[in-house]
Amino acid sequence: MKRIRNFCIIAHIDHGKSTLADRFLLLTHTIGEREFREQFLDSMDLERERGITIKAHTVRMEYAGYIFNLIDTPGHVDFFYEVSRALAACEGAILLVDAKEGVQAQTLANYEMARKEGLKIIPAINKIDLPGADVEKVEREIRELLGIEDEEILKISAKTGVGVEELLQKVIERIPPPCGKEEAPLKALVFDSLYNSYRGVRLLVRVVEGTISVGENIRSMGTGKRYKVEEIGILSPNETKREILKAGEVGYLYANIRDIREVRVGDTLTTEKNGADSPLPGYVQYKSRVFLSFYPSSGEEVNRIREALEKLSLNDPSFTFRQEHTSLGTGFLCGFMGSLHAEVIRERLEREFDLDIVSTFPRVSYRIITNKGEIKEIQDPKDMPDPSQIMEIQEPWVRVVIFTPLSFMGNILKFLESKRGKYLKVEVWEESKCVIVFELPFSEMMTEFFDRIKSLSSGYATLEYEEPFYRRSDLVKVDIYLNKEKVEPLSFIVHRSEAYRKAKTVVERIKNLMPPHQFPIAVRAAIGGKIIARSDIKALRKDVTQHLYGGDVTRKKKLLEKQKRGKKKLKEIGKIRIPQKVFWGIFAGE
Repeated sequence: MKRIRNFCIIAHIDHGKSTLADRFLLLTHTIGEREFREQFLDSMDLERERGITIKAHTVRMEYAGYIFNLIDTPGHVDFFYEVSRALAACEGAILLVDAKEGVQAQTLANYEMARKEGLKIIPAINKIDLPGADVEKVEREIRELLGIEDEEILKISAKTGVGVEELLQKVIERIPPPCGKEEAPLKALVFDSLYNSYRGVRLLVRVVEGTISVGENIRSMGTGKRYKVEEIGILSPNETKREILKAGEVGYLYANIRDIREVRVGDTLTTEKNGADSPLPGYVQYKSRVFLSFYPSSGEEVNRIREALEKLSLNDPSFTFRQEHTSLGTGFLCGFMGSLHAEVIRERLEREFDLDIVSTFPRVSYRIITNKGEIKEIQDPKDMPDPSQIMEIQEPWVRVVIFTPLSFMGNILKFLESKRGKYLKVEVWEESKCVIVFELPFSEMMTEFFDRIKSLSSGYATLEYEEPFYRRSDLVKVDIYLNKEKVEPLSFIVHRSEAYRKAKTVVERIKNLMPPHQFPIAVRAAIGGKIIARSDIKALRKDVTQHLYGGDVTRKKKLLEKQKRGKKKLKEIGKIRIPQKVFWGIFAGE
């Protein structure tokens, strides 16, 4: 056990985590030159294409008589729950910073997470071979922002291999070995899972204490379910069978688990006989924070979408979905960690399952406190209780940290204030960069927020946000009516100060998209019984006097009066047909 090192690589997006992991694989001869390809651990096409890691990956390497268990982690803001899994299974972390871009928002967030977990951190500056790399400046940033005073900061190039061997040597020297006891009752942390259609769920585990063997009976301390271990092994990087995994080791496990929800990520496994009394502490199960609905472009696709969503949810415990029936037809309300997470799931549905889907605009979960003191969480406006039953409405807020060149600070501050943001502080360093800290309603970040920040800073700003917290807010539900009929899928929850502007926009958009009927349609937006915006769609008018060629004018008036009475009657009994393109046009506009 003294010769085991469990560690991960944490960094901002595109600072070279996967490239460094690949260089480790080559250096330790875990894979040969012929098998090697860029971003070996990023097995999804989507991961290689976007240059980001979406799933956490694990690999065992042997070097200089030591065993390294490396977990490559995501670096994008939406995937920090994957980072937390990796941290829970490690004793140390390599903190990677780009020599050109310097410390970024996610660098700071990952450093704080690792520090709270008590991990030993090895700072390293990557991409020192790049033209324009300013190693000394980045080193000052690391010491100033992260408070790393005495530690030696390594300088490497994962691409060329410069300094990587020295970095591996520092992993041996600085990161402590695992400290569990082999003779103690089994405690194994589940930090990832993958569904295999032939063999069931494959669990990735870190054995913290005790040992686990093939044929042993185990149970989940979270759900109480019991299983028999069918196969265990290590990933180097492919599955290699073993008879036993001991304290400190990282490996995989098959136990004929057919439902991934039976053993959740973060759960503790122990033996059925002489098992542990309490599970491992400190692991957090993250909840979905962003919700949107997926609908098939044609009705026949519903079952295919359901099957695809079920398969995706098997490997992604933070992704949830449930079927719903609305005016748009049968669809699925899905929960995600953030907007990029939603985008990745949507792209996987289209690419891997060849589905043509349409999505509604994203929304967040609101907390309702009723007059009886009950607390309800709602994701859909139609689930909102009557205003007379509501004592308080709370919405999720987030603390946002934005790193930007100083010249863009003014425009970004104005934009954040327009989003109902609350100023906390601005810190300036190196005379050219600043850190802006704001609190924002999470709902204001749902549509084009990241794109606007990038646009206002010419692409230089980076941002990070923390786990949402709830705060009392003056929110109202706006209902949309077509004549007297409420159109529930178009209802929305908004801050009272924004209600009129947004209602006016939606009403005008409906007027422009809605095809005319044989009778006039009044498009109205209302809060409770109060109309706050209205627009009218004129009726289709047929020229009923076309066949008349002169004659008495009273004949023409009679026909026009008859048409008027008919349209009035139609308005009372006529059914308004809302084409799907109207909904999609409104959602796209949002």
